[in-house]
Amino acid sequence: MNSGNWFIRTPEQRERHEIIRALSKQFAERAATHDADASFPHENINALRDAGYVAWTTPKEFGGLEISLYEMLLHQEQLARGDGSTALAIGWHVGMMLSLRTTRAFPEPLFAEVCRSVVERGALINSCASEPATGSPSRGGRPQTTAQPVAGGYRISGRKTFSSLSPALDWVLVTAGIAESEDVGEFLVTGEDIEIVETWNTMGMRATGSHDILLKDVFVPEERLVSRQKPGERSRRNSDGSGWTLHIPACYLGIALAARDFAVRYAATYQPNSLPHPIAKVPHIQEKMGQIELKLLAARTLMYDLARRWDEGDAATRAQLRPQLGAVKTQATNAAIEVVDLAMRIVGGRSIWRDLPLERLYRDVRAGLHNPPADDITYQMLANNALAEVEETN
Repeated sequence: MNSGNWFIRTPEQRERHEIIRALSKQFAERAATHDADASFPHENINALRDAGYVAWTTPKEFGGLEISLYEMLLHQEQLARGDGSTALAIGWHVGMMLSLRTTRAFPEPLFAEVCRSVVERGALINSCASEPATGSPSRGGRPQTTAQPVAGGYRISGRKTFSSLSPALDWVLVTAGIAESEDVGEFLVTGEDIEIVETWNTMGMRATGSHDILLKDVFVPEERLVSRQKPGERSRRNSDGSGWTLHIPACYLGIALAARDFAVRYAATYQPNSLPHPIAKVPHIQEKMGQIELKLLAARTLMYDLARRWDEGDAATRAQLRPQLGAVKTQATNAAIEVVDLAMRIVGGRSIWRDLPLERLYRDVRAGLHNPPADDITYQMLANNALAEVEETN
């Protein structure tokens, strides 16, 4: 069976996957241009809107398809096979809609408004929490963005970084410290409320549109305060183990699959005049190809197995899966880096030429190390899990 279809389980998944596969091929043709220009792939995002993909994880009650986490990963992985930047950018939206669907973290009237906007006009949403001074929100720093209570709501001012998908966002969930308290709030603002500062000029994933966004004395009505937490508390949005963040490892495995595809085709067709056959029959090349297949099989199997367990679990089970879900991300991103490196060793010196895709894939895949959760956090969660298990058995 073709490895690209190995994990598809139902005819419905296969039918939808064919739509995504066709789009992925189109995106691959534009990926090098957007990478070179560090330009946002508006045409790719619009194509995903036109295909209805942006509403596939939205609840059925509002007109979405309500696909599973497992199926979402199938499509995200395939999109990244064409263009990693597009996959990662749209992954924040479809993943967040799935998370909001399962946690119901938004007040129902507000959630209904967001869902209808997604289904009816292809509106996009992302959460923007990182800041220059605090770094990743997973480290627990208090936002410097400030929400000042005023009559009827709040006035918010601040700056957010790593705001992926920012050129196309209709809804932005921002964190802010609430003035005159220790509390941190999550507030839903609109795309019209933010100012984009085009700062995204990176080594890899250059087309995600992860610019800085500014909020300058933005009024947010009281009903768009989504949550309010004391220091150290988790918001309701993080109560399900954050299974939706598996879109991150799916993306980097898709990039690795693209590198694998290119290297295998190259090995099967390239025959130097020193050999009577293509290099695919050379033992050390076959060994590298076998290593690639094993790394991909192990990482993908873990990811899809944990996604299935998350889909089938209740709320308590999902919350308990957080360390294992972190393990998926750590294994996948590190395996993906190793796969791209092996692919480049197969292709040899030409792999660093900019007119071939491997050079771009090499840069893109390294960004996975800096998406959450960081490896050290994953190892800490797994270690604490092991300690807890040993204590239970004593």
